Amino acid sequence: MELINQTDILEFLLLGLTDNAELQPLIFSLFLSMYLITVLGNLLIILAISSDPHLHTPMYFFLSTLSFNDICFITATVPQMLVNIHTQDQSITYMKCLCQVCSVLLFGSLENCLLAVMACDRYMAICHPLKYPVIVNPHFCVLLVLISLLMSTAYALLHTLMVFRLSFCTHLEVPHFFCELAQILKLACSDTLANNLLIYTASSVFAGVPFCGIIVSYVHIVSSVLRMPSSRGKYRVFSTCGSHLCVVSLFYGTGFGVYISSAFVESRRKNAVASVMYSVVTQMLNPFIYSLRNRDMKEAFRKLSNWMALDLGVKSGLK
Repeated sequence: MELINQTDILEFLLLGLTDNAELQPLIFSLFLSMYLITVLGNLLIILAISSDPHLHTPMYFFLSTLSFNDICFITATVPQMLVNIHTQDQSITYMKCLCQVCSVLLFGSLENCLLAVMACDRYMAICHPLKYPVIVNPHFCVLLVLISLLMSTAYALLHTLMVFRLSFCTHLEVPHFFCELAQILKLACSDTLANNLLIYTASSVFAGVPFCGIIVSYVHIVSSVLRMPSSRGKYRVFSTCGSHLCVVSLFYGTGFGVYISSAFVESRRKNAVASVMYSVVTQMLNPFIYSLRNRDMKEAFRKLSNWMALDLGVKSGLK
């Protein structure tokens, strides 16, 4: 098989979820709907939090940041897929493919870090309520987000720059709907041992440490809640943490499911379908989880809808 340097590569071919041409319009409509729902839902969360002074707290600051990251995460993959289906052209340039690899790693890692930061925030609020307002101040919250962004950027650039050193074969078909790092490495004809070692090492640090932070935080939260004498207090704490626990379970559960499917399922197309769960479905469901299970968010949405209805009424009256 002919070897070519990365500078000679013109494009990769994204094979998508299926070869069946009759299913393409259905897939296009489905993913367009999921993309619009995700963007609209997360934008509403950001608007509701920014418009309600009662929600200008660390917890909701992190939630609005997570919502913005979800918009970026799904935008890194789905629009390119929709363009490919609409134009009936599966090609993606080499540089655009690597940009997509970098973006997916960046926003996926940032999601991981933000979920850990949110868990630590709940730990401080519940287990150390007196120290919480002093330690978790606005400047500290911004600093945590910036550190998470810096770590995620370093993680994404590290993997992306390592891909630049690889040579590829002439067979450049990616059995996926976006450029995933693992699939790109399988197309390389040069040695990828260093890349694979980096994946396991860096993932253990950048994914394992935040996950352990979440576990430790909730162990302390649960032990603190069990010592509370009031059942009403216990319910209030669990209702506050319930939405975050659901999102954490969904994110890590789908990610672990993709890892298991790739290990035991030989079909690469089936792995691509499984990847839809952590790269698209999770981001779409997050707004519903936080809005349906959170009383403060429901009130904020009600105020936002009333304000928008009043604003539209005034504008229509002026006309």
